[in-house]
Amino acid sequence: MAKLVCGRWSKWIVLGLWTVILAVAGPMAGKLSGVEKNDNSAWLPGGAEATAVADLQSRFQPDDIVPAVIVYERSSGITAADRAKATSDVRGIAGVDGVTGQVAGPVPARDGQALQVIAPIKLDTDGWDKIAGVVDDITAVTGDGGGGLTVHLTGPAGSAADSAAAFEGIDSTLLYTTLTVVTVILLITYRSPVLWLLPILSAGAALAGSQALIYLLAKHAGLVVNAQSAGILTVLVFGAGTDYALLLVARYREELRRHTDRHEAMALALHRAGPAIIASAATVAIGMSLLTLAEVNSTSGLGPVAALGIVVGLLAMTTLLPALLVACGRWLFWPVRPRYGTPEPTATGLWARLGGRIARRPRTVWIGTALVLGVMSLGLFQLDANGLSNADSFTSEQPSAAGEKALARHFPAGEGQPVTVIANADRAARVRAAFAATPGITEVADGIVKGDLVLFDGTLNAAPDSDAAERTVHQVRDAVHAVPGADAKVGGMTAMTVDINAANKHDNRLIIPLVLLVVLVILGLLLRAVVAPLILIATVVLSFAAALGVSALMFRHVFGFAGADTSFPLYVFVFLVALGIDYNIFLMTRVREETQQRGTRRGALTGLAATGGVITSAGVVLAGTFAALGSLPLVAFAEIGFAVAFGVLLDTLVVRSVLVTSLTLDIGRRMWWPSRLTRVPDDEPGEQAQPHRDAELSRT
Repeated sequence: MAKLVCGRWSKWIVLGLWTVILAVAGPMAGKLSGVEKNDNSAWLPGGAEATAVADLQSRFQPDDIVPAVIVYERSSGITAADRAKATSDVRGIAGVDGVTGQVAGPVPARDGQALQVIAPIKLDTDGWDKIAGVVDDITAVTGDGGGGLTVHLTGPAGSAADSAAAFEGIDSTLLYTTLTVVTVILLITYRSPVLWLLPILSAGAALAGSQALIYLLAKHAGLVVNAQSAGILTVLVFGAGTDYALLLVARYREELRRHTDRHEAMALALHRAGPAIIASAATVAIGMSLLTLAEVNSTSGLGPVAALGIVVGLLAMTTLLPALLVACGRWLFWPVRPRYGTPEPTATGLWARLGGRIARRPRTVWIGTALVLGVMSLGLFQLDANGLSNADSFTSEQPSAAGEKALARHFPAGEGQPVTVIANADRAARVRAAFAATPGITEVADGIVKGDLVLFDGTLNAAPDSDAAERTVHQVRDAVHAVPGADAKVGGMTAMTVDINAANKHDNRLIIPLVLLVVLVILGLLLRAVVAPLILIATVVLSFAAALGVSALMFRHVFGFAGADTSFPLYVFVFLVALGIDYNIFLMTRVREETQQRGTRRGALTGLAATGGVITSAGVVLAGTFAALGSLPLVAFAEIGFAVAFGVLLDTLVVRSVLVTSLTLDIGRRMWWPSRLTRVPDDEPGEQAQPHRDAELSRT
């Protein structure tokens, strides 16, 4: 099969097919953002109580109305001129395209220092995508005050506008940032002015192909895509795809030193590197697919999007890239061309020397390394992954967050974002009484009856995204659920946050063990052993804990983040375990290959020497691509980017090179139990690792 991709004539067929694919996929890839769904339903847990309330609310009031809350604040007290301005603004706001119904206010605060105006905004066919423009028009009417008067715009519409601004251009921002990072790292890695272009072109083709496929599925098959999953797709395809390219190019370079015909060299490189690359991609794709089991829609939607990106990336790197490499020839590697008969430089390089030092006292090395990682894991006690408030969700203060603070200073903090209760109409009086008696609820409006259901809105005393508000929602649920025959349900923005956090915690408990099981099975099938997969899983889990521990300390004491989203541990785990296991797969498949001729001890040293450089480069590329998430003004993205980048570097530089190698040396051929490799004797300890000669022997 490998020869079909890179044959003398078949390579041109492959290139022609990819040209046709890109000609068709390119225009569709550009339409992906047009089918993204970024409204509440795209982020909520499908079966949650708050989601059910959101569905039922459309029977009482239009579900396409979103309130904008405008707060006029003067610390010395509102003046007559301030009231006149607010009254004039109300008339102006009512004329803004997108504002519908009656604009309420201005309502004075009891302390006399603020006024409040509420403007209902009607969403058009584009949903939440156009709300930022309406908010901008309202802000143009109100201005920013002046003369001691401050004007804030907050409420659901203000929060949505800030989120829209944060996600605006996310695809292009991540693409250009990722492209720059990968280009710089490949230039340093290859030290060639030309070679880096081919992995970049192949990764770009994979991204375009996957975006086109996802666009078709979103448009015609109901696949849910949002800005988060589309952004992560870019990082994932470039990161993982470039990793596969680095491994293939490194193996191709080895074979070019042993064969005069570059087509034969590439066929052998694909044959020998292919199983590791396929196993790696399968691990990531299946791991990502497990996210579809999540209750949170944004998490479950990411699963198929990421898995499709990995599969298309695998196809590009095992068909398009090999065809491009053999079509161009050896000159691509200039100024250091791998000529036939030249020695393999990894035989005496940095990683060969490191392996020699580890081999002197492997048990001491792995115990010491494990202890250091264990100490790093203690930072987990500092991790606060209980969700982020609206104000804490951005890396800098947003207008809506400043408005929420102003609102809380002068009005009941929950105004504009009420708690909603829907129940059976024949139990309306008892439900309202239980609702109004709940501590933390300052006022309950008259009920609205539609058919056999009644709806009540209650005002929170605390800010709607605060811990106190979430506790109040739990108390409201306990109170109204206790009313016999009411079948009451509690929703609203705060209830949505409560349900999202609960669903994320459920997803963590369900998906993390499943990912570990899948990775364990794939490693067992690939290495045809039991002990080695268990050891590798243990090292990856330890690496994950250490990365999360250090990240928690950095978030709290360096970056000053208030906490982390409840989905943070799951995302980081899936990315680190599914992607981090790649490097163990790359290393251990090579170790297994070499072990067949020289035994486990020499196999471990040869495998480290031969793969050290390429795996380190791959880790740096992947870390750089995820670090690009930090270019976005969202705390959740910045935290995922830092944790995955740090974890990948830790796994590449310490866990894979030091911990796994020292464990393999110490455990020896028992690592391969129960396969036949347990019966292959080790070479004498005094012999030196010779990757070039070992590889030649494995072919004879």
